Amino acid sequence: MPPPPDSPRSCRRGPERVEAGRKRLAENRPLLDEVGAKYNVQPRFIVALWGIETGFGAIMGDFNIVAALATLAYDGRRGTFFRHELIAALKILDQGHFQPGELKGSWAGAMGQTQFMPSSFLAYAVDYSGTGRQDIWTDRADVFASIANYLKACGWNGAVTWGRKVRLPKHFDASLLGGQELKTVDAWRALGIHDEAGGALPHAEIEAGLVQPGGVAGPTLMTYGNFRAIMKWNRSLYFATAVSYLADRFES
Repeated sequence: MPPPPDSPRSCRRGPERVEAGRKRLAENRPLLDEVGAKYNVQPRFIVALWGIETGFGAIMGDFNIVAALATLAYDGRRGTFFRHELIAALKILDQGHFQPGELKGSWAGAMGQTQFMPSSFLAYAVDYSGTGRQDIWTDRADVFASIANYLKACGWNGAVTWGRKVRLPKHFDASLLGGQELKTVDAWRALGIHDEAGGALPHAEIEAGLVQPGGVAGPTLMTYGNFRAIMKWNRSLYFATAVSYLADRFES
């Protein structure tokens, strides 16, 4: 039997997650519009990140964060990183807003509906509701504002989107792929790149790179600064593409 449309399992699948995200957008529209205006981040991207990270708050993990990080800090593979995060978690507790048992999340130390690591919590979590603590576990206002604040700090531009699918000309120079080579849309247009349907790209001075998350057999994406902001959240091309596609699906 398939899971109910809003269950944690269904929210991780494609069509169900799109439908669940549209529902969350509608349910929280006034709050999302307010937060989006304050941080200059479009609400659909806030909800897309929320959906990808935790299935809209349904799958946060139930590990004790301090215990998990202490275990990982002892492990030599990434010990330095996890020791840093353990100290950050202890700083959160030292602030007195949370009890040790309240800091729960993934086995790797990511916390709450935003899946912030403790250092990210200290840097970007927001007490938007004014309760005296940044509650990214149960307070949706804090969750949305914390996501938006993180994206803003990463250079998000609310006036543009993440990018677009494009079509490369034959014999295109593969050394220009990978996202490191940045040119304006106009400059890429002059090199013979077209939109996904084969039409002309719009004239724009927006700086963009080219990536192929699925390799040469997959689509080519012309990515703007907002895509690179998502990759500061998570360095995976697949993650950034999933967030971008999901945000677009909410309004298609």
